[in-house]
Amino acid sequence: MNANSYPSKLLEKAVNEFSKLPGIGNKTAFRLVMHLLKQGKSTVSEFANSLITLSEEIKYCKRCHNISDNDICEICSDPRRDSNLLCVVESVKDVIAIENTHQYKGLYHVLGGLISPMDGISPSELNITTLEEKAGTGKFNEIILALSTTMEGDTTNFYIFKKLSKFDIEISTIARGIAIGDELEYADEITLGKSIANRIHFEIAVKG
Repeated sequence: MNANSYPSKLLEKAVNEFSKLPGIGNKTAFRLVMHLLKQGKSTVSEFANSLITLSEEIKYCKRCHNISDNDICEICSDPRRDSNLLCVVESVKDVIAIENTHQYKGLYHVLGGLISPMDGISPSELNITTLEEKAGTGKFNEIILALSTTMEGDTTNFYIFKKLSKFDIEISTIARGIAIGDELEYADEITLGKSIANRIHFEIAVKG
């Protein structure tokens, strides 16, 4: 639908806002807006308020950088988790993907991205300094590098390994059950779970 053909400026503005979301084109945005218009005002208000509340009240865990309702997330504050095991991931989506496998019971560290010179993302823009600080505490026996098997993921893996190799910690990486070029969030739960369970020492993975 062309912008000039919208019967309402309010409708046009709503469609334009929805179309800014990743993977949402004008046609899909229009369908979503029309769906909302068919709902009762209370439903639409609840939907809008949930987004406003999310934007205003969401926090990032001070320990692992995961999204949280509190200063410390539920995973970090859970005494049943293995506090000697740390899994390094790119994003919150990867935490969710790994948790859904039910194969990992340790803690996490969310980098907030991957090193990508082409996209202008340098190590200083990621949560690598706090990862080094954690490694230096001596609390962890093993750190798992669970990053996507992409060029950016491999670059970040190698950079982190070099940074952490000075510490007396086993550094491992997920087994290559994940196909080269795949991102963790798109891997099925069984494959991802096996990749974590069958993780290997990072140096062996590089030489292999």
